[in-house]
Amino acid sequence: MEVLAAVDLIAAEDTRHSRPLIRHLGIETPMLAMHEHNERQLVDKLTSRLRAGESLALISDAGTPLISDPGFPLVRECHRQGIQVCPIPGPNAAICALSAAGLPTDRFRFEGFPARTPSARREQLEGLCGETATLVFYESSHRITACLADMAQVFEPKRPAVLARELTKLHETIISATLGALCDKLALEPLQRKGEFVILVAGREKQPQLAAETERILRLLAAELPLKQAALLASRITGEKKNRLYQLALAWQRG
Repeated sequence: MEVLAAVDLIAAEDTRHSRPLIRHLGIETPMLAMHEHNERQLVDKLTSRLRAGESLALISDAGTPLISDPGFPLVRECHRQGIQVCPIPGPNAAICALSAAGLPTDRFRFEGFPARTPSARREQLEGLCGETATLVFYESSHRITACLADMAQVFEPKRPAVLARELTKLHETIISATLGALCDKLALEPLQRKGEFVILVAGREKQPQLAAETERILRLLAAELPLKQAALLASRITGEKKNRLYQLALAWQRG
């Protein structure tokens, strides 16, 4: 409240959303809308005002600015121009969910919102199959069912996961289950498909090293076939899991 009242300008993700709160707090600081569609156009204007000695507060509709929210181009340019940037700690859905999920937090990988189209989303998830850290995603109510179904297919239905919905709000729910069980629950309970979501997926358990013969077969097949086909055939020959072989071949390809 002190900062919002003291600065010369408040840059808000959506002034229609933020203005009622500002008015409720009795703050009269001018506001400017800065969102994903106009933020790059506003960078020069705002940095000019900052260089002239003015101060600016950047806020998002909820959570912490820049964490899957607008503001990155402005903050980056401020650093380039030597303009001081001061963070003010506040709510963050990913960290909030991790603290209550009961999954390992010594290492985690924040992926933000998955790709919107099914094919791109599955490709993104397949690239994470070998990750051993806890995975953290955001998702909207429009895609939560399809996203969880893709995760269950790619990561396997028995992978432990947590669905955190409407965190810190009236209808907050935190459900710990397997990915397959979460899909079933959402199918049976329409209310659980509404709101804003954080999906947390346990990382893959560390596995013993592949047998030398399995790796040799995979290398031979990967040299002649597309990676998915090579992994599938190597899996059938050796009995090793297809996803593990695909991730290994993908790592080879990336160098």
